[in-house]
Amino acid sequence: MTSILVLGGVRSGKSRYAERLLAEASTVRYVAPGPRPDPVADPDWAARVRLHQQRRPEHWETCETGDVATAIATAPGAVLVDCLGTWLTDIVDAAGLWEHREGATEAVDHARAELVAALRLAAGPVVLVSNEVGLGVVPAHASGRLFRDLLGRLNAGVADACEHVALVVAGRVLDLSGAPTVAQATTHGL
Repeated sequence: MTSILVLGGVRSGKSRYAERLLAEASTVRYVAPGPRPDPVADPDWAARVRLHQQRRPEHWETCETGDVATAIATAPGAVLVDCLGTWLTDIVDAAGLWEHREGATEAVDHARAELVAALRLAAGPVVLVSNEVGLGVVPAHASGRLFRDLLGRLNAGVADACEHVALVVAGRVLDLSGAPTVAQATTHGL
C-alpha cells in the first residue's frame, strides 16, 4: 500500500498538507502517538492539539496510542500518523532513557522496525508526519541533542520504507520521492 512521509519544521504546514492528502478517503484513522500533557500545565500544547482536532473531518477516527504499528496494521483504511517526533518522545519517556543514549537508540530502532513492518500490512494508504530537525542551532542540553539525533535516524529509516517523501518548508511542498538516497548518491558532477 502507498506510504508517504511528510517532513517539515514547526508551523511549516506539514500537518495541513498531510490531512489534505487524505481528504477524499472514506475512512481515516488519525493516530496521535504523543504524550498527553496536562492542559493546565501546558496550555500552548493544549491549544495546538485543539487546532488539529478542529481541522479533522468528523468521520475520521482518532486513535491516541503509542502503539503506532498496531494502529496502522489494524486500520480498515487510510491512516494519518501525526507525528513521529511526539511518538519518539513517548518511546524514550516510557523507557526512561533520556540519559542513556545507547538504550534510547535501541528502543527507537526497535519501534521503527515494527513501524516499517506495519506499513507493509496496511490496508490503505499511510501518511506519516514528522519534524525535520537538526538544520539549525545545536541544542544546549544532552536530551535535546539525543532527540535531534534519534529523530534524524528515525526519519531516514522511515523514508527508506515509504514510496513518497515530501518536505514542507514555509508552506511550500517539495517532492523528494525521486531524489537519490545517501546510499545512492555518487560523486559524479562534483
